[in-house]
Amino acid sequence: MQLPYLSDRKSYDDATELMAIFGADAGYEAAARADRSLDLGNHIHFCHWRQIERLIILLADDQPVGTIH
Repeated sequence: MQLPYLSDRKSYDDATELMAIFGADAGYEAAARADRSLDLGNHIHFCHWRQIERLIILLADDQPVGTIH
């Protein structure tokens, strides 16, 4: 899995907030927000929510990702 790009702390905060509110459906909510943003023509928010969707998948996984030192 390619690690998502995080431009700032807000990305992490948005992901953990969705996980706290929606639990296992947090990724679906992030995808829905991305789709809404795309429908409105807001490509910046679309990209943000797609990255949040990827980050939620990464945070929900119990296994480490990448090199372990």
